Amino acid sequence: MAVDYTLYLVTDSTPAVLGDKKLQDVVRAAVEGGVTIVQYRDKHSETSDMIYMARSLRAICQNRGVPLIINDRVDVALAADAQGVHLGQTDMDPVVARRLLGPEAIIGVTVSSLIEAISAVGAGVDYLGIGTVYATPTSASSVSTYHVPDPKSSKEDTKSLIGTTGVREILGSITSLAKQVSTVAIGGINANNIQHVLFKSQATAKKLDGVAVVSAIIAADDAKAAAQELRELAAKPSSFISGQLSQLEEVEDLLGRVNAVIKEVGLRKPLCHNMTNLVVQNLAANVALAVGASPIMANNGDEAAELAALGGSLVINMGSITPEAIGNYERAAQAYNACHQPILFDPVGAGATELRREAVRTLMGSSYFEVIKGNENEIRVLLGDVTTQQKGVDSGDSASSDLDKATLAKELALQEQCVVVLTGKTDFLSDGTRTYTIKNGSEYLGHITGSGCTLGTTIAACLAACREDKLLAALSGILMYEIASERAGMREDVKGPGTFVPAFIDELFGVAQLALEPSAAWLANAKVEVINVTDTDEVEQIAGGQPRCT
Repeated sequence: MAVDYTLYLVTDSTPAVLGDKKLQDVVRAAVEGGVTIVQYRDKHSETSDMIYMARSLRAICQNRGVPLIINDRVDVALAADAQGVHLGQTDMDPVVARRLLGPEAIIGVTVSSLIEAISAVGAGVDYLGIGTVYATPTSASSVSTYHVPDPKSSKEDTKSLIGTTGVREILGSITSLAKQVSTVAIGGINANNIQHVLFKSQATAKKLDGVAVVSAIIAADDAKAAAQELRELAAKPSSFISGQLSQLEEVEDLLGRVNAVIKEVGLRKPLCHNMTNLVVQNLAANVALAVGASPIMANNGDEAAELAALGGSLVINMGSITPEAIGNYERAAQAYNACHQPILFDPVGAGATELRREAVRTLMGSSYFEVIKGNENEIRVLLGDVTTQQKGVDSGDSASSDLDKATLAKELALQEQCVVVLTGKTDFLSDGTRTYTIKNGSEYLGHITGSGCTLGTTIAACLAACREDKLLAALSGILMYEIASERAGMREDVKGPGTFVPAFIDELFGVAQLALEPSAAWLANAKVEVINVTDTDEVEQIAGGQPRCT
């Protein structure tokens, strides 16, 4: 039988999730709202009670032509005449389940690695439940998907957390198998991240057939409305992705457009919303004003929806890390995604602590970023390298070649389908197709606080003004910032870092004014080159990790 896996509901009868509602009422409302398949999951009830509930749910689902699957219990599936079972890695062998239930039964298995996926497909399953995508919050009513792991707790199992990257790698690998099966992603999926999961998990030749949700429907006050919203979101294109990449590749062609981008910033004066630490806020505001943007320093995520509606851009600078801060970052990012407004993400010190690594996983998993800017170590962490340990926010010494760094930038751009800026003495810029080196900038930038943060502010201002090509926008911001720093560093009145900062702001303002003129003479010293990266597979070795799903 043909099965529609688009919106797969997994029930939860625990009071923390279901509350005082009746499960039958919730499931009835959910299938009316658009749920296409239901799995009855109950780890606590007696067998007789499970059979009674399963038969009740079977009748509800049958009226809507929706299959009912039983979690784990083949005996309950047989007694309730359910359409199939879903098995975990420690449950019954799928081959035995098939023998007991017959050839027409729907049999699915939870997998979190390529080995488990290949084994399940070989055992003849009909679909795979791939996950866990996100850690599930302890509170079912929590809006944020942020979850701080407790290293002392034995109740939390994060070994199977694979994120959208892990889902995509499994999908990409099983396409080569002789038998093709359906797939759903599971784990922490809700209305805030469903489009992100569907988009970011796509492999070249295969995408998910659906998503499995639990508390997003079961815990909702209105299960029908929740199901309708999820079904509509699943059917829409990924609404949070703003802008299309142009086809400009030649350095000369790109440089020929940079002045127009800077000019557009000055003419439009777009809002540049910065969520950054207190140390940098003053400098970031002055830099935004100097380049022609309109800055606001607002770290409360509840303001973001109104600010996003004003048509600017957002900078999330992960300098300050607390659970409250991450929740604010997440809400702000989702608000800008919903309004199709661009976001630059700066994962400051991503590899310094486990708390920061977890924050990165949360933000990367729940939001889409047009541009990701980081030093080499931060980019490695975002690629899944668990061995990178930062002492602070600095990248430190690097033994990597330019090709290694370019490969890192390109691989992350491909993985996240965005533009990546890998900063350092030489900057590397890639959108996964086009990759460049940029060798501008004053040495004084390395001796002042917030130079990396305010580079993000400048790029974000350009993103707001140039929607048709995110890479061009990023390149424009980098060149404006770094050439202005060179101009400042050469001034006679600059004696060191203390005198450099005001001169730098002056030169940023000066470049913004020069961009209003037809000539682009200030770009004469731009040092941009193409770097060819042909084999992105080598990034697994460069990033220092094992393949992430094996």
